Amino acid sequence: MPEPTGVIHDIGYQRYAGPRLGRRQVFSALYGHGLRTAFGLGRSAKAKIFPWLIVAIVVVVAAGATAVRTQIGEVVLTYAQFADAMSWLVIFFVAVVAPELVSRDLRSGVLPLYFSRPLPRSDYPLAKLAALVTALWLLLGAPQLLMFVGAAFTTGKGWRGAWDELLDLLPGLLYAGLWAVVFASVGLLVASLTGKRAFAAGGVVAVFLMTTPIVGTLQVMPSTTVNELAFLASPSTLVQSIGGWALGDLLASPGGGSTDLPIGGFGPLYAVAAVLLVAGSVALLLARYRKVASA
Repeated sequence: MPEPTGVIHDIGYQRYAGPRLGRRQVFSALYGHGLRTAFGLGRSAKAKIFPWLIVAIVVVVAAGATAVRTQIGEVVLTYAQFADAMSWLVIFFVAVVAPELVSRDLRSGVLPLYFSRPLPRSDYPLAKLAALVTALWLLLGAPQLLMFVGAAFTTGKGWRGAWDELLDLLPGLLYAGLWAVVFASVGLLVASLTGKRAFAAGGVVAVFLMTTPIVGTLQVMPSTTVNELAFLASPSTLVQSIGGWALGDLLASPGGGSTDLPIGGFGPLYAVAAVLLVAGSVALLLARYRKVASA
């Protein structure tokens, strides 16, 4: 009788007997991981350099505006104006973070592992989108809170002054949310088209920056209507146009001039265009991941 050639060892594996977490917990885990990834948390020091450099810049600008206001007693930068002023940084933040959120998973081929769990196909992109929206809102909104704290308690008007500052702050935070939603939805859609992060980053920058010359071209057309509708051609000018139409004086310069873009009476149309842009980007993003899941 031949001698046995193998031995089965009991190394202590046990069946999982804990609670089976469902869809909500999976979505929360994806969202939390995505938000941490946006700021490089839990990753190497190299991954933290760019996002925290951007954070440092916006905080320094907010602190500087607050310090100047406390010294001379005049508003040099409103909350809404701060979001406009930092919008160029948002473009590069999205260009770096969006590929980190989705392109890496596409390239490494781990999506089938995600979708092998009880995870609806729509939850993965929606969790990533929610994480990017939150990161962008924090990037623009947290410095505004710093400005509020500095201004509310240095006006010398007590609680009345703090209340007035709060009424100015809330529209600024909503405006920051508009920037976040529009830029995150468009940026994540572009990044999801390729698994190569360099191509994804370049595509995001191209969409946001290369559309600006189109606005300039339409601005020199002889038609006034075309001039007023020109700002629809770029996500950045689209958001700025809505801000100028909806916020009015909150985006006016301290000297009395207006930073509003000349959109005439087309403000409601710009608002509808922004809704359609976000809805279309999200729909295409969901369609993209339905295709990936079935591949």
